Amino acid sequence: MTTVTNYKYIALKPTTGEPIINNTNVSVRAIAELWREGAQPEEIRLHIPHLTLSQIFDALEYYYDNKSVVDDFIARNEIPETLIGTRLS
Repeated sequence: MTTVTNYKYIALKPTTGEPIINNTNVSVRAIAELWREGAQPEEIRLHIPHLTLSQIFDALEYYYDNKSVVDDFIARNEIPETLIGTRLS
């Protein structure tokens, strides 16, 4: 069960508090990362085709309204520089 927010398409995971798109496992963090890499909303939809543009725009609105929170989730999920290019086998 997720926690509702004041955003139409955004909920919070109860275990972590991470914002996600309602009824999906797609995090606002994932959308924000694509946006920060220069992807436009229509391009983000190509990467995550089961989302609507309304959901993507709502996620971006949430991101800008709660930037420090989402940026914290982005930072916590970054791959450490020492692991980039290494194999996990």
